[in-house]
Amino acid sequence: MQARGPLMIEHRLIEKMIAILRKTLAKIETGGGVDPLFIDAAVDFIRMYADRTHHGKEEEIMFRDLGRKAMSEADRRLMEDLIAEHVLGRKTTKELVEANARYRRGDAAALAVVAGRLRTLADFYPRHIEKEDRIFFPACRAYMTEEEDRAMLAEFFAFDRMMIHEKYQAVVKALAGN
Repeated sequence: MQARGPLMIEHRLIEKMIAILRKTLAKIETGGGVDPLFIDAAVDFIRMYADRTHHGKEEEIMFRDLGRKAMSEADRRLMEDLIAEHVLGRKTTKELVEANARYRRGDAAALAVVAGRLRTLADFYPRHIEKEDRIFFPACRAYMTEEEDRAMLAEFFAFDRMMIHEKYQAVVKALAGN
């Protein structure tokens, strides 16, 4: 398996979550509410899986290694755009958390903000994923030797092994009030 393989597999799960978010958004837009606990679970998925685990591998490993390469200007610009999109995803998710908290406290107007942030995420991720799968990942393969690609894949697996520990260390810290 090439290093991009796990990233593309992760994209398939993110796409499934986006489909669920779209169904929730449709319910909100037809006059229904939303369960704040559902939003909590969706945010946990986005933050821990899509952002920390998936984007973490891209930013902390793939982009780091590619940043050391003599990339074409177009590929380097695309990588910078992808990083900026990751930042947009984080900002949108933070705004979703804030709106969900207001909605949970009874602010009915916050439901429109929740819906807007869900829409942003549901529109953002498919375009972002397509850009990576169809353009960036194939282009990046040219910059890596077979040995470098295998080393990156191994580093991805090591990164994943640490995620469960990072997740639950954060849970314990939050529950302890730190």
